[in-house]
This record gives sequence, C-alpha cells and structure tokens, in this order.
Amino acid sequence: MRRQFISSAISTVALFALAFLPASAADVAAGKAKAEVCAGCHGENGISQTENIPSLAGQPDQFLQWQLVFFRAGSRKNEQMQPIVEEITNEDIRNLGAYFSSLTPPKGAEDGDPDLSKKGAQVAAGRRCASCHTDSYAGTKAVARLAGQREEYLVKALHDYKAGQRVGGGVAAMADVAYHMSDEEITAVSHYLAHFK
Repeated sequence: MRRQFISSAISTVALFALAFLPASAADVAAGKAKAEVCAGCHGENGISQTENIPSLAGQPDQFLQWQLVFFRAGSRKNEQMQPIVEEITNEDIRNLGAYFSSLTPPKGAEDGDPDLSKKGAQVAAGRRCASCHTDSYAGTKAVARLAGQREEYLVKALHDYKAGQRVGGGVAAMADVAYHMSDEEITAVSHYLAHFK
C-alpha cells in the first residue's frame, strides 16, 4: 500500500511538472512520425491487433498524455513500454497525444453474444461507468475511451484495478469500482463495452 502511495505521489508530481512547462502547440505530424515505433504493438493507425494491447486511436488527448507520463515516471509498469518512454520528451508526449486522439477509433465488432452484452449493460449502469466515461463511452479529457476497446484488454485492466496492480489517473475511483465486481461482471461489462456501437 505504501509503495502504491509513493508511486501515485511521484506520478502527481510528474503531472504537475508537465502541466507547468511552457506549452507549445502539439504537432500531429511529429506525433505521427514518433508513433511509428508504437505501431508494432498498438497497430497501424492505433488499432491493436495484438491480445492484451490496447487500441490508442480516438483515446482522449489528455488521457494519452497522462498515461505516457505515468509510464515514464514508473508508476505504470510495462516491460515493453519502459525503454520507449525513457526516450520521449514532454513535447513528444504532447504530439503523441494529439496524433492518436485525432485518429478514428476502432468500431465495436459484431456482437456474437447479445445476452452477455445485455448483462454487461446492466453492470455498466449499476456501476455508473458513464458518469466518468460518458454516455457513449468515448471518454473525455483524462478519462479513457472504452467503446470498441479490445475485450480481453478491458478484462485485464479491470482485474489489475481490482488487484491494486494498476496505478495512475483515476486509480482510486477505478479500484473502488473494480474491487466490488465479480469475475462474471467484469467479463460481461468488458464484452458490452468492446462491442458498444
């Protein structure tokens, strides 16, 4: 618990440092060039074709920037991301956020299990997911887009929040929501959101 608090504190300081740097306008073209290294995992045009790797296309700009800062500060950990984020500047972070947020988000695949989606919709309503992620689950500002995201990635993210393994923005709210969810609820809501149109 103490480690999680320290990690969150480091992330907060890093975010404030980023926020108070002189901001230059983001350069989408520069973000696109920098994002070439991202395509290997996150897919062409930010749409992942790889299990447990999220799609970045259409994610809110601020959300993307915060996640990169969390990875760079070490509060979010991922073996593949660490060497990449160690090399990016604050300007790169702004440019990558602008680029990926400008892309067309993934569309929900054809729903092969509408009964599971119906249960997932009930879970989403009961857990008030739309109160942060918006009614269209498109996210906003520093809140992630969930609509059309890879299903198994959503399952993994919710399990990570539930187990206290995921830190970063919104961790307190997400940990509280996920902690009280059963495995069945996590499966259902992830299915619903992945297929949300």
